[in-house]
Amino acid sequence: MEPHQSLESLAGELGALPPSLGPVCLIAVDGHAGSGKSTFAGRLAEALGGAPVLHLDDVATHAELFGWEERLRAQVLEPLAAGRPAQWAPYDWVERRFGAQRVLEPAPVVLVEGVGAGRRALRPCLARLLWMETPRAQSWLRGRNRDGRELSDFWDEWERAERAHFSSDPSRPFADTLVRQSGTGYEWSSVAGANP
Repeated sequence: MEPHQSLESLAGELGALPPSLGPVCLIAVDGHAGSGKSTFAGRLAEALGGAPVLHLDDVATHAELFGWEERLRAQVLEPLAAGRPAQWAPYDWVERRFGAQRVLEPAPVVLVEGVGAGRRALRPCLARLLWMETPRAQSWLRGRNRDGRELSDFWDEWERAERAHFSSDPSRPFADTLVRQSGTGYEWSSVAGANP
């Protein structure tokens, strides 16, 4: 399929999908660390009329870079599936502790973004899985440059953890839509054989 460039048209397509988690149409934005997921999710949320975005960086911790699945299920997925507001305490990466609780209402469309958003355990809850099509080495270099030298040790640990995660639980093969950054914004295309 030819790539599209209008986030409004993508938002229209996503907004027309049926609910996938109780009353919520849950859309995941996955990709390598540093691939531009947060920025893209923010722009897509805006095009969706202010859809809420759950950042998996708020759910993960230093001790559980990818071991946050049960916490996400109990604090976010189960309440949303029942049509109730989700309540979770975002992790503070500087203070290394959980902060004050936040509330996520069961909006018609909710975006979840972060490395592993398309993992095996979450896919049954998703209406659509979007993958940021930025090569791993380019993404990681961008992330390292963004975070600076003081986080170099963290990035060494992160790269090992991300490589292991995607080796055992890859997301990209299950993506419905591939998103690429271009000089004019974003291009996206549906993956052949993906759910309509």
